[in-house]
Amino acid sequence: MYTTFIDLVRSRRSVRKYLKKDISLSDYQKCVEAATISPSACNSQPWKFIIINDIATRNLIAKTVFTGPYNMNAFAAKAAGYIAIVSEKIKFSAMLAGIIRNTDFTKIDIGIACSHLSLQAQALNIGTCILGWFNEKKLKKILSVPRTKRIELLLSLGYPEKTDFPKKIMKDPNKTYSCNKY
Repeated sequence: MYTTFIDLVRSRRSVRKYLKKDISLSDYQKCVEAATISPSACNSQPWKFIIINDIATRNLIAKTVFTGPYNMNAFAAKAAGYIAIVSEKIKFSAMLAGIIRNTDFTKIDIGIACSHLSLQAQALNIGTCILGWFNEKKLKKILSVPRTKRIELLLSLGYPEKTDFPKKIMKDPNKTYSCNKY
Protein backbone atom coordinates (compact mmCIF):
# COMPACT_ATOMS: atom_id res chain seq x y z
CA MET A 1 0.00 0.00 0.00
CA TYR A 2 2.82 2.43 0.84
CA THR A 3 5.49 2.66 -1.81
CA THR A 4 7.91 4.65 0.33
CA PHE A 5 8.53 5.24 4.00
CA ILE A 6 7.67 8.93 3.63
CA ASP A 7 4.26 7.91 2.19
CA LEU A 8 3.63 5.86 5.33
CA VAL A 9 4.69 8.75 7.58
CA ARG A 10 2.52 11.23 5.67
CA SER A 11 -0.50 8.96 5.95
CA ARG A 12 -0.34 8.55 9.74
CA ARG A 13 -2.96 10.57 11.62
CA SER A 14 -4.38 10.73 15.12
CA VAL A 15 -7.57 8.73 14.73
CA ARG A 16 -10.50 9.59 16.97
CA LYS A 17 -13.35 7.66 15.31
CA TYR A 18 -13.15 3.91 15.03
CA LEU A 19 -15.10 1.11 13.37
CA LYS A 20 -16.52 -1.62 15.61
CA LYS A 21 -13.95 -4.15 14.49
CA ASP A 22 -11.52 -6.10 16.66
CA ILE A 23 -7.77 -6.12 16.09
CA SER A 24 -6.02 -9.48 16.07
CA LEU A 25 -3.56 -10.24 18.84
CA SER A 26 -0.87 -10.83 16.21
CA ASP A 27 -1.36 -7.27 14.91
CA TYR A 28 -1.03 -5.84 18.43
CA GLN A 29 2.12 -7.93 18.82
CA LYS A 30 3.55 -6.59 15.54
CA CYS A 31 3.01 -3.05 16.82
CA VAL A 32 4.72 -3.81 20.12
CA GLU A 33 7.59 -5.56 18.32
CA ALA A 34 8.18 -2.43 16.24
CA ALA A 35 8.31 -0.42 19.46
CA THR A 36 10.66 -2.81 21.25
CA ILE A 37 13.25 -2.67 18.49
CA SER A 38 13.39 1.12 18.51
CA PRO A 39 16.61 2.75 19.73
CA SER A 40 17.02 3.83 23.34
CA ALA A 41 19.73 5.58 25.35
CA CYS A 42 22.50 3.07 26.12
CA ASN A 43 20.08 0.38 24.88
CA SER A 44 18.20 0.73 28.18
CA GLN A 45 14.83 -0.23 26.67
CA PRO A 46 13.06 1.49 29.60
CA TRP A 47 9.54 0.32 28.81
CA LYS A 48 6.87 -2.26 29.28
CA PHE A 49 3.95 -2.44 26.87
CA ILE A 50 0.56 -3.66 28.06
CA ILE A 51 -1.81 -4.75 25.30
CA ILE A 52 -5.42 -4.25 26.36
CA ASN A 53 -7.71 -6.23 24.09
CA ASP A 54 -9.96 -8.01 26.59
CA ILE A 55 -13.56 -6.75 26.23
CA ALA A 56 -14.25 -6.45 29.96
CA THR A 57 -11.00 -4.56 30.58
CA ARG A 58 -11.58 -2.27 27.59
CA ASN A 59 -15.08 -1.48 28.85
CA LEU A 60 -13.82 -0.76 32.36
CA ILE A 61 -11.17 1.58 30.98
CA ALA A 62 -13.76 3.29 28.76
CA LYS A 63 -16.04 3.90 31.76
CA THR A 64 -13.40 5.12 34.22
CA VAL A 65 -10.21 6.40 32.62
CA PHE A 66 -11.69 9.03 30.25
CA THR A 67 -14.22 10.68 32.60
CA GLY A 68 -14.30 13.86 34.65
CA PRO A 69 -11.40 16.16 33.79
CA TYR A 70 -10.16 13.54 31.31
CA ASN A 71 -13.33 13.56 29.18
CA MET A 72 -11.62 15.42 26.33
CA ASN A 73 -10.35 11.95 25.39
CA ALA A 74 -13.76 10.27 25.77
CA PHE A 75 -13.60 9.34 22.07
CA ALA A 76 -10.98 6.73 23.03
CA ALA A 77 -13.70 4.75 24.82
CA LYS A 78 -14.81 3.52 21.38
CA ALA A 79 -11.37 2.18 20.41
CA ALA A 80 -10.91 -1.52 19.66
CA GLY A 81 -8.17 -1.63 22.28
CA TYR A 82 -5.26 0.11 23.90
CA ILE A 83 -1.57 -0.21 24.52
CA ALA A 84 -0.24 1.30 27.73
CA ILE A 85 3.42 2.23 27.93
CA VAL A 86 4.93 1.95 31.40
CA SER A 87 8.35 3.43 32.12
CA GLU A 88 10.93 1.05 33.51
CA LYS A 89 14.40 1.47 34.94
CA ILE A 90 17.01 3.04 32.70
CA LYS A 91 20.65 1.90 32.64
CA PHE A 92 22.97 3.70 35.03
CA SER A 93 25.03 5.23 32.20
CA ALA A 94 21.90 6.68 30.57
CA MET A 95 20.66 7.95 33.94
CA LEU A 96 24.01 9.62 34.64
CA ALA A 97 24.11 11.21 31.18
CA GLY A 98 20.54 12.42 31.74
CA ILE A 99 21.52 14.09 35.00
CA ILE A 100 24.52 15.79 33.37
CA ARG A 101 22.45 16.94 30.37
CA ASN A 102 19.31 17.62 32.42
CA THR A 103 17.43 15.37 30.03
CA ASP A 104 14.94 12.59 30.75
CA PHE A 105 16.09 9.94 28.31
CA THR A 106 13.34 7.56 29.44
CA LYS A 107 10.67 9.90 28.11
CA ILE A 108 12.61 10.42 24.88
CA ASP A 109 13.04 6.66 24.44
CA ILE A 110 9.34 6.03 25.07
CA GLY A 111 8.47 8.73 22.53
CA ILE A 112 10.63 7.04 19.91
CA ALA A 113 9.08 3.64 20.72
CA CYS A 114 5.61 5.14 20.54
CA SER A 115 6.36 6.55 17.10
CA HIS A 116 7.56 3.15 15.86
CA LEU A 117 4.44 1.52 17.29
CA SER A 118 2.13 4.06 15.63
CA LEU A 119 3.82 3.72 12.25
CA GLN A 120 3.60 -0.08 12.40
CA ALA A 121 -0.09 0.24 13.20
CA GLN A 122 -0.52 2.59 10.24
CA ALA A 123 1.21 0.06 7.97
CA LEU A 124 -1.44 -2.45 9.14
CA ASN A 125 -4.22 0.10 8.41
CA ILE A 126 -4.88 0.45 12.15
CA GLY A 127 -5.43 3.96 13.45
CA THR A 128 -3.89 5.21 16.68
CA CYS A 129 -4.15 8.20 18.95
CA ILE A 130 -1.38 8.86 21.45
CA LEU A 131 -2.86 9.92 24.76
CA GLY A 132 -1.05 11.61 27.61
CA TRP A 133 -4.20 12.83 29.35
CA PHE A 134 -6.02 10.04 31.20
CA ASN A 135 -6.73 8.99 34.76
CA GLU A 136 -3.45 7.24 35.48
CA LYS A 137 -4.40 6.25 39.02
CA LYS A 138 -7.50 4.36 37.84
CA LEU A 139 -5.68 2.86 34.86
CA LYS A 140 -2.85 1.59 37.08
CA LYS A 141 -5.39 -0.09 39.32
CA ILE A 142 -7.20 -1.74 36.40
CA LEU A 143 -3.92 -3.00 34.89
CA SER A 144 -2.30 -3.95 38.22
CA VAL A 145 0.63 -1.61 37.56
CA PRO A 146 2.75 -1.21 40.72
CA ARG A 147 2.29 2.07 42.57
CA THR A 148 5.97 2.96 42.01
CA LYS A 149 5.64 2.79 38.20
CA ARG A 150 4.34 5.41 35.74
CA ILE A 151 2.09 4.84 32.76
CA GLU A 152 3.63 7.46 30.49
CA LEU A 153 1.35 7.08 27.48
CA LEU A 154 -1.79 5.25 26.45
CA LEU A 155 -2.49 4.58 22.80
CA SER A 156 -5.99 3.96 21.55
CA LEU A 157 -6.09 1.66 18.53
CA GLY A 158 -8.78 0.80 16.04
CA TYR A 159 -9.67 0.67 12.40
CA PRO A 160 -10.47 4.23 11.29
CA GLU A 161 -14.10 5.07 10.57
CA LYS A 162 -12.87 7.14 7.62
CA THR A 163 -9.64 7.20 5.67
CA ASP A 164 -10.03 10.39 3.64
CA PHE A 165 -8.46 12.86 6.02
CA PRO A 166 -7.98 16.51 5.08
CA LYS A 167 -4.51 17.57 4.05
CA LYS A 168 -2.23 18.20 7.03
CA ILE A 169 -1.38 21.82 7.66
CA MET A 170 2.30 21.84 8.43
CA LYS A 171 4.93 24.50 8.93
CA ASP A 172 6.99 25.42 5.90
CA PRO A 173 9.82 22.83 5.93
CA ASN A 174 12.32 25.54 5.02
CA LYS A 175 11.52 27.23 8.35
CA THR A 176 11.94 24.06 10.44
CA TYR A 177 15.61 23.33 9.74
CA SER A 178 18.89 24.93 8.80
CA CYS A 179 22.25 23.59 7.73
CA ASN A 180 25.42 23.93 9.76
CA LYS A 181 24.18 26.90 11.84
CA TYR A 182 21.04 27.86 13.71
